[in-house]
Amino acid sequence: MELPGALPLGELAAAFAALPVFPLFDLAYYIVSVLYLKYEPGAVEMSRRSPFASWLCAMLHCFGSYILADLLLGESPLHYFSNHSNVVLATAVWYLIFFCPMNLFYKCVSFLPMKLIFVAMKEVVRVRKIAAGVHHAHHHGCFVMMATGWVKGSGVALMSNFEQLLRGVWRPETNEILHMSFPTKASLYGTLLFTLQQTHWLPISEANLIFFFTMFMIVCKVFMTATHSHASPFAPIEDFICPVFFGSVASGHASQHHDHHGASHDVSHPPPPPAKSKEELNEGTRKRKAKKAE
Repeated sequence: MELPGALPLGELAAAFAALPVFPLFDLAYYIVSVLYLKYEPGAVEMSRRSPFASWLCAMLHCFGSYILADLLLGESPLHYFSNHSNVVLATAVWYLIFFCPMNLFYKCVSFLPMKLIFVAMKEVVRVRKIAAGVHHAHHHGCFVMMATGWVKGSGVALMSNFEQLLRGVWRPETNEILHMSFPTKASLYGTLLFTLQQTHWLPISEANLIFFFTMFMIVCKVFMTATHSHASPFAPIEDFICPVFFGSVASGHASQHHDHHGASHDVSHPPPPPAKSKEELNEGTRKRKAKKAE
């Protein structure tokens, strides 16, 4: 009799890796992506003022990772738009979230229990995209494999400044390279794992790696979404390793975290006007007296 722990994990992982992502998982991906667009300040007003610009921003949120990966590999950035079913599905999601009467669709998909399900399904698509990006570029060398997998997993965040320009916003302090959010960091670390697996430095099958890394991403993102937390699970490890290898942050220059959906802004105060000299004060007094005399 086999032990209860001796489950066919390999078969489960293989079946999970072969699970098709279209249309259900892609639908969840588009819903969460367009929801994040609607959360951006001024996004609703822009959709009324310029629906085409709003649609372009939604397409970047849904397909930005494919566009950026195609640019890196020297392919047409419009290549993915030949998938008419995906474009139509993403467009339908955009229209329902922004223009559905009484915001019924938005209220349903943003209801927290439903949203957590969609967030979990989105992470399934994210990990598949990372694995597909690394596999697609495996003839170009390790660094190209890592770059392609990284942008496949977090291309939307990496293109956030360009997407902001379409909305008429310019916030360079929210640069995702300078202030990486959890999905961007996780995509980078996941890309490293899939690259090691593809180059046979990591003794694990691709199906098992997809399964375990997807479970990790689902647990982290669902917990962070449910608790409205932006704290990275990697922070304790980074706080221990980074000072050893890269030194500590100099006092007075501590970096301020900016997440992908709401950056902190420092209010700049203009310098105080320079103090007036005695001659300027006397001149002002003379002018006031002359005005009174008139």
